[in-house]
Amino acid sequence: MSAQDTYTHGHHESVLRSHRWRTAENSAGYLLDDLRPGAQVLDVGCGPGTITLDFAERVAPGRVLGIDNVEDPLALARSATAERGLDNVEFETADVYRLPFADDSFDVVHAHQVLQHLTDPVAALREMRRVCRPGGVVAARDADYGGMRWSPDHPGMDRWLELYRAVAERNDGHPDGGKRLKSWALQAGFTDIECTASAWCFATPSERAWWGDLWADRIRQSTFATQAIAHGLTTADELETLAAAWHTWRDADQGWFAVLNGEIRCHP
Repeated sequence: MSAQDTYTHGHHESVLRSHRWRTAENSAGYLLDDLRPGAQVLDVGCGPGTITLDFAERVAPGRVLGIDNVEDPLALARSATAERGLDNVEFETADVYRLPFADDSFDVVHAHQVLQHLTDPVAALREMRRVCRPGGVVAARDADYGGMRWSPDHPGMDRWLELYRAVAERNDGHPDGGKRLKSWALQAGFTDIECTASAWCFATPSERAWWGDLWADRIRQSTFATQAIAHGLTTADELETLAAAWHTWRDADQGWFAVLNGEIRCHP
């Protein structure tokens, strides 16, 4: 991301709570076979770095660089690096549209839940392609909010999704990014594109408690909440009602929530 982009979620603790849950296994399974020892990896939009650190363990003695457009989550990433005793990974701020690296610098260039938030995802993919070596892979995974499904039905949950999509689109984002990845890759000049899809699913009592609470907190306290009010799309009272809807879903024994993710592996 860069200054021209608005990150709908922001970096509130409730957002980072979900980011820190992500691992290479639960969020980049489609890419694991490319993470060979000795590979040089760039992780774009790495946030607190949990996926990045998993990459570093897999490619050692290869090196991994995680970048984000803001410094705050990188402090968490560096702290986690020290806790895990890794010495082949670094983190720095950078702009995905102007990556400060030479052509053909990396074997794997990866972005997880990034392109949907960009005003120009095609330009970002072109830049990711530039820094990827011939024979390497440019990989991206993004959710498709239109493909999210849950049970039991609840009008408050329907309204939450409607509001989220409205805020993201007001920010010139793409909440349906998962299904658009192939189209963006073609526009970026890739011709060798492998497409897959996978889903996160939250259904057990502990999964529902974690997922429901973090979204209720996001609705009340995150940048999404302040943006939604600032754009005139909702009120504080309605946000409280939507947070309560998430708690109703959380407490339902039959509660189930699936997040569809599109995935691409592109070869320069």
